[in-house]
Amino acid sequence: MHPKLDVLFARRSIRAYTDRPVPDSLLTDLLEAGMAAPSAVARDPWHFIVLRSREGLDQLAAALPNGQMLKQAPAALVVCGDLDKAHDRELSFLLQDVSAAVENILIAASILGLGACWLGIHPRPERMAAVAAQFNLPAQVIPVAGIALGWPGQQREARTRYNPACVHRERW
Repeated sequence: MHPKLDVLFARRSIRAYTDRPVPDSLLTDLLEAGMAAPSAVARDPWHFIVLRSREGLDQLAAALPNGQMLKQAPAALVVCGDLDKAHDRELSFLLQDVSAAVENILIAASILGLGACWLGIHPRPERMAAVAAQFNLPAQVIPVAGIALGWPGQQREARTRYNPACVHRERW
């Protein structure tokens, strides 16, 4: 691993958090990082819901079977995409744009010393419906992912998942 890439390899899914609150300034930093992501034709179809209340975090945890760490997380983001703002109103472009924003947030959180975990919402219809209802989302806004956030209550070793069997040179 090249040492300049340490920040990428250090990013790991963190599922345990301390009870220390995440300052608003760091949440703003994360949102700025998310909105710095590339997007098809610079349409920026993303929207972000910031959660801090215990009630909201617990309700989101109830909608996401793999999101039980939200019950102890001091903050979370729900990352959505507005289909009306996506390039050519294409779901595929929306998902790519929003996913790039999520990855930027995850890397930024790691750089800032926060723990984060990506929680899939799309394409599971029951999860999408529950999250849309919880936040009263407009019909054209699609909940794509949740991100649990907090100060890490666990440490995970940096790693790469490089697999040469997945690399094809010049052709398959």
